[in-house]
Amino acid sequence: MTNPYKGVTGIKRIWYALGYSLDGLKAAYRGEAAFRQLVWLAVILIPLALVLPVSYVGRALMVGSVLLSLMIELLNSAIEAAIDRISLERHPLSKASKDMGSAAQMLGLIMIAVVWSLVLLEPQ
Repeated sequence: MTNPYKGVTGIKRIWYALGYSLDGLKAAYRGEAAFRQLVWLAVILIPLALVLPVSYVGRALMVGSVLLSLMIELLNSAIEAAIDRISLERHPLSKASKDMGSAAQMLGLIMIAVVWSLVLLEPQ
């Protein structure tokens, strides 16, 4: 069976995809406190990375680590929403799934700290 929503191609498909992506960002920002916190962290850290006296590679790593953490949080929130959509009943597999998403985000935050520390402590 084919998906009836998959028939759009070309520029129209790209335009629709952009709209869906923006809808996803809005939904995450409105409904997920952790995502809002990361957005505000990014609002501070990304401009800071752009003005600090570091190499271009260091700057890219600093910005990339922050953006990656935002992406991880979006995926974590999507997992949580899908699990909650299926059932709000407590189940070991649901807990494991949500915990793994949370662990991924924890590693993303550790990566921000490690990357920023290494870049800022790099001898000039």
